[in-house]
Amino acid sequence: MNPAVSTLRAILNPRSVAVIGASSDPAKFGGRVMHFLLQHGYRGRIIPVHPTATEVLGIPAVAQITGTGDPVDVCLLALPSAHLATALEDCGRAGARGAVIITADFAETGAEGATRQQELVDIARRHGMRLIGPNCLGYINPHLSLAMTSSVALAMEPMPRGAIGLACQSGSLMASLISHAQDVGTGFSVAATVGNQADVDLCDLVEYFIDDETTRAICLYVEGLKDGPRFLELAARARAAGKPILAVKAGRSAAGQQLTQSHTASLAGSYAIWSAACRDHAVILLDDPEALIYCADFLIRFGAPEASSIAVISPSGGTVAVTGDRAAAAGLTLAEPGPATCASLRLLLPPGRLFNPLDVGGLPRSSGLDSALTAYELLAKDPAVGAILIAVATTPQLEDKVRQWGKAALAGKKPTAILLTPGTLVDGARRTLKEIGCPYTNRLDDALRVLRAAVDYGEALHSPPPPAVPSPVAAAARAHAARLPAGRLTEPETKALLRECGINTTKDVLAITPDDAIRQAQRIGYPVVIKGVCRELVHKSEAGVVKLNINNDDALRTAWQNIAKSLEIHRPDATLDGCVVQPMLSGGIELIVGCRWDAQFGPVIVVGSGGVLVEILDDVQMAIAPVSAAHAKRLIRALRIAPVLTGVRGRKPADIAALADTVARLSELAAALGPRLAELDINPLLVLESGCGAIALDGRATLIH
Repeated sequence: MNPAVSTLRAILNPRSVAVIGASSDPAKFGGRVMHFLLQHGYRGRIIPVHPTATEVLGIPAVAQITGTGDPVDVCLLALPSAHLATALEDCGRAGARGAVIITADFAETGAEGATRQQELVDIARRHGMRLIGPNCLGYINPHLSLAMTSSVALAMEPMPRGAIGLACQSGSLMASLISHAQDVGTGFSVAATVGNQADVDLCDLVEYFIDDETTRAICLYVEGLKDGPRFLELAARARAAGKPILAVKAGRSAAGQQLTQSHTASLAGSYAIWSAACRDHAVILLDDPEALIYCADFLIRFGAPEASSIAVISPSGGTVAVTGDRAAAAGLTLAEPGPATCASLRLLLPPGRLFNPLDVGGLPRSSGLDSALTAYELLAKDPAVGAILIAVATTPQLEDKVRQWGKAALAGKKPTAILLTPGTLVDGARRTLKEIGCPYTNRLDDALRVLRAAVDYGEALHSPPPPAVPSPVAAAARAHAARLPAGRLTEPETKALLRECGINTTKDVLAITPDDAIRQAQRIGYPVVIKGVCRELVHKSEAGVVKLNINNDDALRTAWQNIAKSLEIHRPDATLDGCVVQPMLSGGIELIVGCRWDAQFGPVIVVGSGGVLVEILDDVQMAIAPVSAAHAKRLIRALRIAPVLTGVRGRKPADIAALADTVARLSELAAALGPRLAELDINPLLVLESGCGAIALDGRATLIH
């Protein structure tokens, strides 16, 4: 085990705790912590530290942590920020293994706060301590009845014990999820906040949860990661260990990114890149924090579905119709039961009913209870059905039906989401399901999230993880890039770099004068394209410096003059370094293939619909680079333009193999150059008919030295 994680284990499973700033007043942070330690019955040693009090809540107190005798496993500091550095030094001298700092007003407030935060980290490292926080709300370990937090959520009893490991960058959100887990009858192995991640970060907790025997699913609320590549390595370990990771990532919008920055000093990162990284590493990305608890509990109880299609059952025709529609809208596929299942269902149900979604309402009271159970069992045994959604509406014998469905679900282990649509009418059914340990939801949205997460996780487990991709072009690409200038590259420079990694480009010639351009065009053969070369330009088409389908010398000379005029209008401060002359190509499909350096995850590859409307179409797929050609094909198949590439309405299929090869080669270039290649776009990449290849018609890049 990582030694740093071994120390974290001692902190999260302590035999002794000290509360520095302890108080008997529950209105104070240190007071609430003391009350919760006693209320929940922590059985380890508790040491209140108070400058004058001889006891706190009946427990003998000390004036300084250095006066405790034996070293303390973990100290919680509930002090004003001005006193923290001195108190933390005392903890280090006393031999404490870790400290939890609740106090805020550090890196989240700006540069001065970041300096004070770094001072705390330096103190902790000097003494070999791990530091949780600052600006956090501590943690709970229900299996030890330990509440190292000041959250008012811990005033409720009992502390929710279970198998969910929760790592959270928001203290208040952790508290809400603790309360939510209590309501739905599940709980945690450990639930912890990391605040500003000054030392202990989300990845440390993920690694702890992977190794922790009591944790079976890992839930994360993420604002920003300190080490994206490490997170992906841990995701692979969690996958191998059979422990699903479920995450809610803040910062999908511009407003969300601003809030996460001010909240915990996090770099939010691109949500699209986050989504791509999670998809390829079996991390289930959710849009609702409460869904973390529902979905994790469901996967713990049932595991991932063996098939991706679901069945829907309800004792209400209207409910089953709406639920079936909503399931389809959520991207869930309704299973087609096999002939044997259908034959057996016909014996149970009135003629004319669909078998999926299945209405089991209106059956004779004498047989309705047994028939409802039999219908569920028949669908549960069908191999085409991966999971079942039971949408419970008002029905005779409601509580009895819910009880038997819940027991059958747990006994058969077919993943089953039970949705209780009525309100207080079914409180008895809710109590029953809690008693037998069967998960349920009260809202259709939550039930669909649960099933979508379970299906996604099952599909991810059945897909091979991204393989390691060797880069035979790495050395040549790095050597060539070293000879290029820093900053924005011209099109000829970009294309030369692409050719180094085996990507096909147009045979361009840089002309310095109109006469030179005419000579080159005559050599290439009309029609041609000419494009202004200007290092300052990003979008050449918008600046009017791209001229297509030029058929003769006079037209070329006029085009050159128009390019010069357009540049002067669009960018009067820019310099025209000449024009590229290239053959005019037609046919094929225009796509964009690009790469970026992401601050959290490193090199990222992008493929999508290209041309001048690329931003408007917004049809792209991303992955962490490098990717194999097979992985690239999976990205291509996920594009909205994919049906066009495979051939529709008489169009011949495009050369998807050449497109995938281009994506893979550019991803190798991105991985080889690392942060030096800030970005590179091939737009458009002209993908020709199958067997005819793909050609980079244009390209731009930015290098950093």
